[in-house]
Parts: sequence; structure tokens; C-alpha cells
Amino acid sequence: MPHALPDPLVDALLAPKPTFSFEFFPPKDDEGEALLWSTIADLESLEPTFVSVTYGAGGTSQERTVRVTERIAQESSMVPVGHLTLVGQSRDDLELVLKQYASAGVKHVLALRGDPTGGPRAPWQTHPGGLEHAIELVDLAHQTGDFSVGVAAFPEGHPDARDRDHDAQVLVAKANAGAQFAITQLFFRASDYVELVERVSAQGSDIPIVPGIMPILNYGQVARMAELSGAAIPAEVLEYIEPVIDDPAEVRRRGVELATQLCRDVIAAGAPGLHFITLNRSKASREILETLKGEGLL
Repeated sequence: MPHALPDPLVDALLAPKPTFSFEFFPPKDDEGEALLWSTIADLESLEPTFVSVTYGAGGTSQERTVRVTERIAQESSMVPVGHLTLVGQSRDDLELVLKQYASAGVKHVLALRGDPTGGPRAPWQTHPGGLEHAIELVDLAHQTGDFSVGVAAFPEGHPDARDRDHDAQVLVAKANAGAQFAITQLFFRASDYVELVERVSAQGSDIPIVPGIMPILNYGQVARMAELSGAAIPAEVLEYIEPVIDDPAEVRRRGVELATQLCRDVIAAGAPGLHFITLNRSKASREILETLKGEGLL
């Protein structure tokens, strides 16, 4: 396992006080980019532990992801975590992106296999000259630069895993290869997160696993995101949201309420922090954070 360099981000995840962080996605056009930078400016004042920028589905938007991540590193006070996936890229391509990140001052990457271009349920196809598993990308990141490396975790199990125990074994293997933290896919039941942490701990790993939190603000959008990530929207969530499906304001209110309670539950279970999937908007994350801070939880 590579020697772990001192790292304030990882140190914060290991500290008693829970952290909070935000996830953005790369904009598709100039209007979207203006919205993203407005959101970043709004959330920067909250002093998150880090922010991350995703790739689009199937590995799309790589160029914008790298550009936005570099700009956050160079023009803001926030610590960016650059996403990197294996989809549609050779080993040389991956090395080039890692070197771009390093030269821009990006010190953290999230090493992901990524979903196949046909969607999460499609068969995985390794790029010619590429890598097959995220653990290989963890190795490559350590070989290429002085990165702290994060990886994905799956409270409901990765779609390709034989079962949830096997899924936990894969996460532990990535930790043993040098991954220093993990961020989960979105999920809706605290028990799924708690059981993942327990499975990983039972295998002797204490890698910090940060829960990914996505409030339901627009039911259709969240349903699509859940389908893409392989997460199931539980019956109890559907029963609470569906009666007000034609009232967007009430859907949003209930979605924020559910997400706030999920945050309380995972913090009570010992989560090292909260990673808000913002969809490039800041208001709901701010509301949840203000509530949790008011309750002395953050």
C-alpha cells in the first residue's frame, strides 16, 4: 500500500466532528456554467471540507469536468476532488488527465470505474488499452502523482457485485490498494449505509465512508438518478412523496425533510461527514445544513 501523505481532507474525515461537502456536475452550456459558478460562490462561504465534480453518464463531459475542477482549484478557496472514470479511456488517457489535475494543483481524485455507456445495467466493456477495475485506477493515481485517492461505495451493493458481502470486499481491496476515503452513491435508507459500514469494518477496514445525500426536490429527476445509480426508492419514501406529486412545492418540502432526517440518522450512526449531491443548486443544501447546525450536529 502506498505511503499515505499527511492530508487535511482525510484528517478531517477522521476527526470527531462530521464534515460536509458538495458535489457538482459539469454544465452543458454557457447558461449552465453561469448557474454553476453562482452556486459555487454561494456555497464557498460555508467552508465545505471539499467539493467534487462528476463525469457525465457513460464517461461523457470529461473535458468540462477537468476544466471546472481546475478552475475551482485555481480561483476558489475550496478543495476540489476531481472525478476520473475508466469509461472510454486508455491508460495513457487516464495518465494525461491525472497529470492535468496535478499541474492545476488538484491533490485529490475520486477513482471510479464508471457506468458502461449503455447505462448501469449494460455489460461492462473495457476500453482497448484501458483498465477494467477501479482498483487499477487507484494504483495508477498513486503512480502518477501525490494524490489522495477516494473511491465509490454502494450502500445497496454495486449492480455487478455477487452480493453485498462481495461488494464490501471490493471496497476493502481498494482501501488496501491505497484508497483513503470513500463516497457513497445516493441512497434513501440509513440502515443501508450502516450495514455497509458494518460489513467493511467486519473485514478489518476503517476507511472513512462518506454518505452521499440527495434531497428529493423534483421527483422525476431523482427517480432517474436513482435508476442510473442502481438505487431503489423505498416504499416508505414513495408513500410520503407520491400523494403530493402534483404539488412541486410540497414535494420539495417533504424531500428536504426526508433528507434532513437521513442526515441525522447517519450522523447518529457515526458517519464521518455528509456529501450533498447538489445538482448545481445551493438552496436545499443550505437549508439542510442550517437545520443540522442549529441542532448542534455539524
